[in-house]
Order: sequence, then structure tokens, then C-alpha cells
Amino acid sequence: MTPIEQAILTWVHLISAAIWVGGSLFIGVVFSPLLKTMSNSIEERLNIMIKVGKRFNKIAVPSLIILMGTGLYNSHALLSKPDLLVATSYGIFLIIKIILVIALIIAYTIHVRIIRKDVEEKIMSRQMPEKQIQKLRKKIIILGEVTVILSVSILFFASLLNAGV
Repeated sequence: MTPIEQAILTWVHLISAAIWVGGSLFIGVVFSPLLKTMSNSIEERLNIMIKVGKRFNKIAVPSLIILMGTGLYNSHALLSKPDLLVATSYGIFLIIKIILVIALIIAYTIHVRIIRKDVEEKIMSRQMPEKQIQKLRKKIIILGEVTVILSVSILFFASLLNAGV
């Protein structure tokens, strides 16, 4: 691969990371707390959060797929030599990063699956009891926090890999 091709691949990887991690951080650190000041109704806040989440997913999911694809491509040389994976710090950090990515995918999938179409319709039509909404909200918040923590941790290991540590 030529240097310009590598630069473009890295750029696409970084843009995808910025969309995924930046958007997740914005929703968790800025939008979600702000939403509490906009409405006292848990149903209304959850409804707005579902709409924002759906809209974010339209760019976040493709970004995550591109991120994983470019990441795998960037590490294919090392992944094809399993002995180097465990013999070098680079390889060990890469293994940790891959495990974190798998955990991220699992957490994100659970997060998205909690808000199924039928659950969303019950919330929107106010057919879900308040106690159930509270439980659902708590699960969504915890999974959102786990997703953000995993994403930021993955960035840290990407930095270690980039530095050649």
C-alpha cells in the first residue's frame, strides 16, 4: 500500500472514530443531562432519547462498521502471524483492543435490542407503567455508559498501537 493510500485509510478510520465516539460522548455527557432540564416527564424524555438514538444510529452504525473494517485491514499483517500477537506488546495491545471491540458490539447490540419496536410503541402511546419505564431507563443509561467507556478505552489502546508501544 502506498503512503497516500495508507493516509486515506487512516483518515477514514479516524473520521469514523470521531463520529462514533464523539457522538456517543455528546449524547451521554451533553444531551442526556440537558434533556432532564427540558421535561419532567420520564416518558417524554425517553421518547426524545429514542428519536435521537435512532437518528444517531443512522450514521453511527455505518461508522462503526467502517471503523472495524479499516481497523481489521490495518492489522491484517499482524493478525496473520499469531505467534507475534502474543510475543510483542503491540500484539497484546491489539488483542486487548479486539476484545474491547467485541465487548462494545455486544453492549451496543443489547442497548439497541432493549428498545424494540413494540417497546417503543408502548412508550410513545403511554401504555407502559412508570415502574417499567424506570427500569428500562436505568438499563439504557447503564448500557450507554458501558458503550462510552468501552469506546474511550478502545481509543486509548489505538493510541498505544499508533505510538508503537
